[in-house]
Amino acid sequence: MEWLAPLLLKLSTLGVWGPVLFVLVYIASTVVLAPAFLLTIAAGALWGLWRGTLLVYLGAVLGASAVFALASPLAQSRLLRWVDRQPRFAAARQTIVGQGLWIMFLLRLSPLVPFVFLNYALALGGVRYRDYFLAMVGMLPAIVMYVYYGKVVGDVAMLVSGVRPPRGVAYYALLVVGLIATIAATMMITRAAKQAIEKERASLK
Repeated sequence: MEWLAPLLLKLSTLGVWGPVLFVLVYIASTVVLAPAFLLTIAAGALWGLWRGTLLVYLGAVLGASAVFALASPLAQSRLLRWVDRQPRFAAARQTIVGQGLWIMFLLRLSPLVPFVFLNYALALGGVRYRDYFLAMVGMLPAIVMYVYYGKVVGDVAMLVSGVRPPRGVAYYALLVVGLIATIAATMMITRAAKQAIEKERASLK
């Protein structure tokens, strides 16, 4: 990632075009599964808390939307229709679709679930874009926290070279909340899968 620090420092010198290019880089990173959290932290170092948060959220929403446009058509592909024959997988997909907004919000809230991979997983799950879009609000707590850490460190080159931002009470509080959200989402999907399997067995008797 040696190229990232010079690029970001260059963006900081481009005036009004710097934020625009930053958002475009964030979108591209999201689509190609690059570690977007480095950009999130760097935004705080370059533009401060509130402006950095706005730019990151905009880039994340647009990037996730681009992923949805690319991946959601595959939700009806022959491969996924074949996989749907497995009761557990089919039930998980039906749960995400049926209760999509709430489950996606919980998953977005969790910093334990990588943002770039979650985008593809949800898009392939066949969810509605409206729910997919609204659930992205769940990303805001983690975005604000990481942008703030970037502001505290204040040096893009140091961040990219491996200096870790301080981890205070906010970090561990978000981690606990994220863990609870992950467990809740997992339990809901698991329960639905179990019910689907029992229903399938009952229909075969």
